[in-house]
Amino acid sequence: MKAFGQKTSSDGRTAQPSTKVRGDAAEAQALAYLQAQGLRLLVRNYRTPGRGGGEIDLIMQAPDGTVVFVEVRQRASGQHGGAAASVGGIKQRRIIFAARHYLMRWRGEWPPCRFDVVAVEGDQLEWLQAAFDAG
Repeated sequence: MKAFGQKTSSDGRTAQPSTKVRGDAAEAQALAYLQAQGLRLLVRNYRTPGRGGGEIDLIMQAPDGTVVFVEVRQRASGQHGGAAASVGGIKQRRIIFAARHYLMRWRGEWPPCRFDVVAVEGDQLEWLQAAFDAG
């Protein structure tokens, strides 16, 4: 029996799930984990309008009110630096841009914020709190 999102090739073998399917599964796993840690989901897959903007996988709120912008990265293994190392400077700038865009609709003073990364490698999940900052 094939898993959701898997395709069967012309010779009848089950193909590997697509990158999108694996990424969506990692995001769902990260969301469930963060909610179990007491965070509350505010927005999923927030995107800025137009080209060249940014996207944030999960926007959560910690019990202390901190808004947490979460990038979820999935890799089959830790080779080539692993999932966490794949959040480089360009990706960080796009996430920060999207976070500022999101906060523009916040009324009054901005809440405390942080940027976390949830790295999923194989069946291991690692939550890196305050993985980078907007400074």
